[in-house]
Amino acid sequence: MRVIIGGDHAGFPLKQELVRWLQEKGHEVEDMGALSLDPNDDYPDWAVRVAEAVASGRGERGIVVCGSGVGACVVANKVPGVRAGICHDTYSAHQGVEHDDMNVLSLGARIIGGELAREVVQAFLEARFTGEERHRRRLKKLLAIESRVLEGKRPQ
Repeated sequence: MRVIIGGDHAGFPLKQELVRWLQEKGHEVEDMGALSLDPNDDYPDWAVRVAEAVASGRGERGIVVCGSGVGACVVANKVPGVRAGICHDTYSAHQGVEHDDMNVLSLGARIIGGELAREVVQAFLEARFTGEERHRRRLKKLLAIESRVLEGKRPQ
């Protein structure tokens, strides 16, 4: 699978660890940065690059890593076509894909250790959207809201 990944200074060590691990697992990985540890970088710069790459189809899934996972998740969800979720457990990671068609995983490097992060990422990457009627119905509603927002209309 082609995975797009990025993270800020707080997420940098975990991101680097995940890049190596994903490559060892045979995934094609595009690292959007940060490419060096800079304590003055900001999570929006990296999260938006990952989100835009996933939304454009350049990658099947994305992973964003910051200190808590919250900021990167918020930024990623601002990009149309992205459905990001912050997950620090395997159930949320696979369920987010299966039920909500989540395509970007957000991790908090200050919250989760490397071993659990790898298990969460694996659950995220192995999961598939179920396509069940109730999940399609909910996704359709989510996409309608996104469309209205893009048209400059308030969600109803």
